[in-house]
Amino acid sequence: MAFIHDDFLLGNDPAQRLYHEYAKSEPILDYHNHLPPAEVADNRRFTNLGEMWLEGDHYKWRAMRANGEPEAVVTGDADPKEKFLAWARTIPHTLGNPLYHWTHLELARYFGITELLSPDTAESIWEQTTERLSDPALSVHGILEQFDVRGLCTTDDPVDSLDQHEAIATLGIRTKVYPTFRPDKSWGVDNPEAFNGWADKLASAADVATDTRITILVEGDGVEASMVELVDEDANAVARAP
Repeated sequence: MAFIHDDFLLGNDPAQRLYHEYAKSEPILDYHNHLPPAEVADNRRFTNLGEMWLEGDHYKWRAMRANGEPEAVVTGDADPKEKFLAWARTIPHTLGNPLYHWTHLELARYFGITELLSPDTAESIWEQTTERLSDPALSVHGILEQFDVRGLCTTDDPVDSLDQHEAIATLGIRTKVYPTFRPDKSWGVDNPEAFNGWADKLASAADVATDTRITILVEGDGVEASMVELVDEDANAVARAP
């Protein structure tokens, strides 16, 4: 039996029944992810797995560093295939980690590939997936449609522009994409230069001075309110979807 199969991780009859008879056909409501809104707005077409998997996945980056891969093939200037081959060297060492499961679920569901990724299979898998990625069904919009993603909440800093979300709202795609409030950089006071630069951007975004911690918090509320206003324009869209 292939590693990925219809009953993967479903170890008993109740689990199989609950998944196949109830959960499988339900739409996806993704309330937390790190998808760049620009890629949804532009309906990005990936050309290879190096781009798709390794441009922004900090979980994969962490595993690659732990495996001793140089930073050039993690976040550096190595080409996408070199980065993919580094991931192929890393993945056998993640057995038991969700990264191992996710990698092979994606290969099976998106590409119909059931062989395990390793240095021995990397070239073949690279060629098969690169060819398959030319299919418009694997554009960003195609993927969201295939997997019936009805709601998608991106991770947004309060200084981020909402222009991409406004553009997405005009596209007419079934997936509703909402911004969320993620002010992680507000805690970065241990790096005054970076923090002050971020605070200046926040002041500009909210049109409020950020000369004290109190005004930063108040200003943050103002930026969050603008996000809420955008979301409220179609807050019930997912609930109304057939």
